[in-house]
Amino acid sequence: MGALLAVELAKRQRHTRGRLIVLAPPIYLDGWATPWYAPARHLLYHVPGVPARMKVEEEDPFGIKNEQLRAIVKAKFARGENFHYRWVPLACVRQVDRLRGWVMRGLKTMVSETLVIHAREDELTSLNSANYLVEQIGGAKARMVVLENSYHMICVDNDREQVARCVLEFFGASSAASLGMAVEDAKMSPEALQAFAEELRASLEAGDFAGLIAKGTSDMAWFQPGQNRASGIYRGHKGLLKLQQWAADAAQAPVRFSAFGQPVFNAGMAVWPATLSAGTLLSQGVLAFAVRSGRLLDARWFPDEVALEDAYFGEALAVNAGPTELERAFEAAGVAVKTLSKPPDNEALLDLYALYKQATAGDVTGERPGMMDMVGRAKYDAWAKRKGQTSEAAMAGYTELVKKLQQT
Repeated sequence: MGALLAVELAKRQRHTRGRLIVLAPPIYLDGWATPWYAPARHLLYHVPGVPARMKVEEEDPFGIKNEQLRAIVKAKFARGENFHYRWVPLACVRQVDRLRGWVMRGLKTMVSETLVIHAREDELTSLNSANYLVEQIGGAKARMVVLENSYHMICVDNDREQVARCVLEFFGASSAASLGMAVEDAKMSPEALQAFAEELRASLEAGDFAGLIAKGTSDMAWFQPGQNRASGIYRGHKGLLKLQQWAADAAQAPVRFSAFGQPVFNAGMAVWPATLSAGTLLSQGVLAFAVRSGRLLDARWFPDEVALEDAYFGEALAVNAGPTELERAFEAAGVAVKTLSKPPDNEALLDLYALYKQATAGDVTGERPGMMDMVGRAKYDAWAKRKGQTSEAAMAGYTELVKKLQQT
């Protein structure tokens, strides 16, 4: 409903400054989960007492395609937590219908530049809503982004990062937004940022992708476009294995980066012209790094001519990049721990924290918190006790502990 209110306000006030972003606007209530008898509500509106007493309940899938997040929502509803309306009276739906009618009138008078973001699989309102807005406002003033992996709650679902990038780009928040990378304060001095970037450069010149990812956060990713064995998003332990296989593939010369140009630094960003070399391939382009607190968040390669790399590297590697059985169990345990009927005691909470951090980030890093930060100190110490434990052992321990907590 917020999207409808924003459109109506911009239209009535004839906003000429700024820009308007409309997220999943329900111009039509015609999504795939809308029951066939939904139009009958217009008759019920006029039956005395019914609009105030009739409940419209929130039902699965709760506007969320992400299965883990949906499971958390279900568990919260099952426990009776007051985090969201479980139902609304029919009278509220009637007011939404009134608002929809207002919004649909006079859209051609809109003067604000408008971006409409909508999911193709929205269960509440189909793409007809987004198409209607763009057509009525006019293509010169409005444009649309279609998401391919979300339902109605696009700000929390699978495409939430794409939503954030599109919003930043539309507002012109920074030049880095056009690269699809989040930008924030690096929490490093300019000198420290430049020194860290030089370390990244040295790793890439040596073809040391393991060293590069070791400088990153636990969910750091390498992004590379194209439709070849080099293409994809390499994230975490599984991604590192695939990235190393590509970079050191015996069928080709090892991958290196060289001929680095003059870098540009902006907030937590370092953008660096470079050349990717492998055998006879010399592919020029730009490397972009997102950095925060001395850790690499994202690394992306943007070749000037993707076709050159497609032709050289050939078809994608036949590597099973899917999660192992242990990784699937660990991921499921991460969801299950949020749905426990009884909160764990402090000792169990510290064990859960330590095992999870060891599994996802490896050995403890950073300085031990001071005496005044008792909670942070306890968490640090619990993690430090796991030093040297492999990621696989930590995942197995975490999974087993969650199973025990489920049985208590």
